[in-house]
Amino acid sequence: MIPVTPTLAIDDNELAFSFIRASGPGGQNINKVATAVQLRFDAAASPSLPEPVRKRLIALAGSRMTAGGILIITARRFRTQSRNRADALERLTALLREAAHPLRTRVPTRPTRASRARRLEQKRHRSEIKRHRAPGRGRDPDS
Repeated sequence: MIPVTPTLAIDDNELAFSFIRASGPGGQNINKVATAVQLRFDAAASPSLPEPVRKRLIALAGSRMTAGGILIITARRFRTQSRNRADALERLTALLREAAHPLRTRVPTRPTRASRARRLEQKRHRSEIKRHRAPGRGRDPDS
């Protein structure tokens, strides 16, 4: 079991790892050793995920989620399989942790009477400043 939150854990059997060749540094091993990790997690069929968490995960995953509901995380940051595997697991748990926290709904508020009065007073003041910039009656506009 992989703990995500105190109330949510993912069974190891729900994860599928495959190893592929990575691009980047590695010297002669780059063409021989498959160090990059592809983690597959079937979010659509997972019994561990409650429905609200599943919906938020699908929304958060974006292009990492296939049409069939399988989340694919590719890790190729490190030169070893074990570190890339750990990196993929960390990224999965971080994504699941984010999906497990529901978004707070915005409570609409209204401006207070004092803030409306301050706004109107500032508008009046700015208007007064601009009115005094204008040339007065009987004054030469070029001066």
